[in-house]
Amino acid sequence: TAIEEARSLNMPNENIERAIKRGTGELEGQTLEEVTYEAYGPHGVAILIEAVTDNRNRTTGAIRHVLSRQNGSLGNQGSVAWQFQIQGIVNVDVKKYDEDTIIAYALEGGAIDVKKEEDVYQIIASPENFSKVKDILQKNNIEISNSELTKIPQSTVSLSEKEAEKLLKLYEALDELEDVQHVYANFEIPDALMEKISSATG
Repeated sequence: TAIEEARSLNMPNENIERAIKRGTGELEGQTLEEVTYEAYGPHGVAILIEAVTDNRNRTTGAIRHVLSRQNGSLGNQGSVAWQFQIQGIVNVDVKKYDEDTIIAYALEGGAIDVKKEEDVYQIIASPENFSKVKDILQKNNIEISNSELTKIPQSTVSLSEKEAEKLLKLYEALDELEDVQHVYANFEIPDALMEKISSATG
């Protein structure tokens, strides 16, 4: 769950509780609403921003401010959303299970695809089959590392390392805004930059 994921990321309990209250509308008696913003970053990159807010004007202003500082802009409703598709992602530890077993269970659950990444098998499922895939894995004692419904870009924009660095700064600045829950963007991070990030954080 999102709560387990937050705890695994060492998020303080008070932050988790605040996020739950924000999500359920219990925070200080305020009325909260979910808002999705569609935006463009530099180099024509499409960005979807999901927020939960008690003050839409404040949130819109904060998002617009971050975008303008990084040469981005808010788009009209429908301008960006069509470029993303909702999909379920289920990750399973590569070291614990063999590929054929995971593929068999994934197909039984109606998964779209299974990708073998460095550390995990990434099972991709439609929103309709997301729970079914997880249930089948769990019934067969397959431990799920993490799972989420996310938005996958249908096509991506290739950027140079410098361009991608700028986009990552924008992505992180948006993600750090208090009301923002998720940020999705359709740019590819060059391998050289990924290696730099991995070595810096590792």
